Amino acid sequence: MSCQDSFRRSVHYLRISVTDRCNERCLYCFPREFSGWREQEDLLSYEEILATVAVAVDLGFTDFRITGGEPLVRPGVPHLVREIVRTPGVRSVKLSSNGTRLAGLAVPLREAGLAGINISLDALDPKRYYEITGGHLAPVLEGIEAIRGLDFPSIKLNAVLLRHRNEDQIDPLLAFAAERQLILRFIELMPVTSREVLRPENFLPASEVRQKLESQDRLEPIEGSLGFGPARYFRMERRGVTVGFIGALSDLHFCEQCNKMRLTADGRLRPCLGNQMEVDLRPFLRPAIDREGLRAAFLDTLRRKPLEHSFRDYYEPERAMTALGG
Repeated sequence: MSCQDSFRRSVHYLRISVTDRCNERCLYCFPREFSGWREQEDLLSYEEILATVAVAVDLGFTDFRITGGEPLVRPGVPHLVREIVRTPGVRSVKLSSNGTRLAGLAVPLREAGLAGINISLDALDPKRYYEITGGHLAPVLEGIEAIRGLDFPSIKLNAVLLRHRNEDQIDPLLAFAAERQLILRFIELMPVTSREVLRPENFLPASEVRQKLESQDRLEPIEGSLGFGPARYFRMERRGVTVGFIGALSDLHFCEQCNKMRLTADGRLRPCLGNQMEVDLRPFLRPAIDREGLRAAFLDTLRRKPLEHSFRDYYEPERAMTALGG
């Protein structure tokens, strides 16, 4: 087996975007003056998503994540989670959210069998949070407290690093996560809205933050995996908090263990976030489900999965991050 074949056969994780809409306008997710929302009929129905999941499972996919946009702006997500969990061969279903609607949906999501939640939390100062996301912090904190009481196997906080915007929020975020025994992950900016987000006045490398924390505390590497993504995890000895670093640009080995593909809200299978290549699954879903066509499309996409992203090659995105499944 070639190295390339081995790499592609390790793919078992599908991120499913259920909507391209969001109730916040984060600086790093939206192009300026964005208005490119899809109409509801352009999005895959839950029936179409479940048919796609069934084919993915037959091909060896075992783990799934519901994303957006903000997935919880679409009605019925707990039902979708329940049906995916019930699919034979599925090992886990998790969700990524900005947290603004979690408080009211935490119980039905847990009852549906959701195994974990990642919550975006870029700042703990309400004013700073609003400047970055365009939203309000209070409902996010309420959502975090709601899920903490429900025995979710995995809860992670995600903070996108923005130089001069939330550098001073790193210590408060660490304290917040430590007090609640939550995992905190620092994520490097990626050019998923436009190339210009990587300007020096915006870009804060995850490696720089890690070095700063290492100068203050001992970071003990955590062996094994705390998830299915590329984060490198450490336990801060003095603070007593687990931190992860996701550096798509500063980590030269970032793509080596990639195990995922993405299903966009409008039905395109995308093997790499940092590559424009997509395969449209809708011809195999409408007007009727064509399982053999879906299977062939999956295999074709998997064969074309690039070994590395293109973010370092003057990559210019063609679609907003909200449509791509995070």
